[in-house]
Amino acid sequence: MTDFSGADLSGAQFTDVTLHGAQFTNVDLSGVQMRGVDLSGGHLIGVDLCNTVISGDVEGLVINGVEVGPLVEAELDRREPERVKMRPTTPEGFREAWDIIERRWAETVERARRLPAQRLHESVDGEWSFIETLRHLAFATDCWVRRAILGDPAPWHPLDLPWDQMPDTPGVPRDRTARPTLDEALALRHDRMATVRALIDGATAESLAARTTPVPGPGWPPAGSRVVADCLRVVLNEEWHHRAFAERDLAVLEA
Repeated sequence: MTDFSGADLSGAQFTDVTLHGAQFTNVDLSGVQMRGVDLSGGHLIGVDLCNTVISGDVEGLVINGVEVGPLVEAELDRREPERVKMRPTTPEGFREAWDIIERRWAETVERARRLPAQRLHESVDGEWSFIETLRHLAFATDCWVRRAILGDPAPWHPLDLPWDQMPDTPGVPRDRTARPTLDEALALRHDRMATVRALIDGATAESLAARTTPVPGPGWPPAGSRVVADCLRVVLNEEWHHRAFAERDLAVLEA
């Protein structure tokens, strides 16, 4: 094990670095910025966690003997009552959830149209631009609906945008230099949303409970059989959270 005792690594950048199983004792991590970091299974004892912002999946996090995840989920549901609708179990529930997604995203797109076109390609605090967010949601639909549920092994569009930490995968596009117009990005987006709408409108209790046929070949998700309803809930989760991120960043761009 490499020993960095006494080293001053202030301002250092760690990208694609593995620190699995590393030990930190009397270490100053104040002001650090972490993005796409896996802290699963970590034990933080005797830490000062003040004025810290955490955004991500919080599950099984225990602070001072209290599991935090359920408390966070309950507060988020209280703030956004429609958020509860994003966990449907029936065909009617899925249709209601998708109605909400379509309505809310239409409002967000209308808000984005009021900005100069070039601003929709701007990143806020290192996050995806508005156009990149639309491209990523097209990718998410291609993954979980067109590939996982409908069985297309390579459903990708050249504008699809995987998440940043996804390993390069043969056949899966990742063009961060593309600068499509809002209407070009929306044409792809609306096509993919129509696919979800058709699937959900035709859903039955039996079709939602059915398992998908494993899809061979490289891509995401990996080959495997999954419950159709679970795949659709992944899409709803992506839609809900990325719209919230987009609204957050549009507020900054408007200012």
